[in-house]
Amino acid sequence: MSRQVWKGSTLLNPEPPVLVSCGASARPNLITVGWCGTICTQPSMLSISIRPERYSYGLIKESGVFVVNLPTEPLTRAVDWCGVKSGREVDKFAALGLHAAPAAKVDTVLLEESPLNLECRVRQVIPLGSHDLFLAEVVAVDVDERLLDENGKLCLNRARLIVYSHGDYLALGRRLGTFGYSVRKKRRPAAR
Repeated sequence: MSRQVWKGSTLLNPEPPVLVSCGASARPNLITVGWCGTICTQPSMLSISIRPERYSYGLIKESGVFVVNLPTEPLTRAVDWCGVKSGREVDKFAALGLHAAPAAKVDTVLLEESPLNLECRVRQVIPLGSHDLFLAEVVAVDVDERLLDENGKLCLNRARLIVYSHGDYLALGRRLGTFGYSVRKKRRPAAR
């Protein structure tokens, strides 16, 4: 196999696009963020990267809070649209017919159409270059009860979440394994 040095941007794909809600509840905004990830479990923390010239950047920097809303297949058009339109010029909730609801623990809104919302409080902002990295603590998680099984276990496979890879929005596919399956001992058949 021959290889060559790639001169483009990062190739770490696919990535989960998320809709981040921010701003005052009287005029909230949505921004599509492609660079989002879990960074710590105790306390529960995540990161998002946003360009300083984006409208939402100032809203988040000023308030210190935002909500990460996980998008589903029916929200794919909204993910794309919110990534190319500016909240300076248009009310994205109204334009897309989406609904804002008050967040439980932070002073902004969440996206009602999203089945899972992570309410976040900014702990640190790190300038990186083209983007600034917001490190945030997840202070509340709002879950659509339809994603919970009879034992209260979260079943995200029911949500029909999407990923983004090199210009394409993709549906998540079939399960290939579960955590730890590669080292789990195989069960022996019961003796007769």
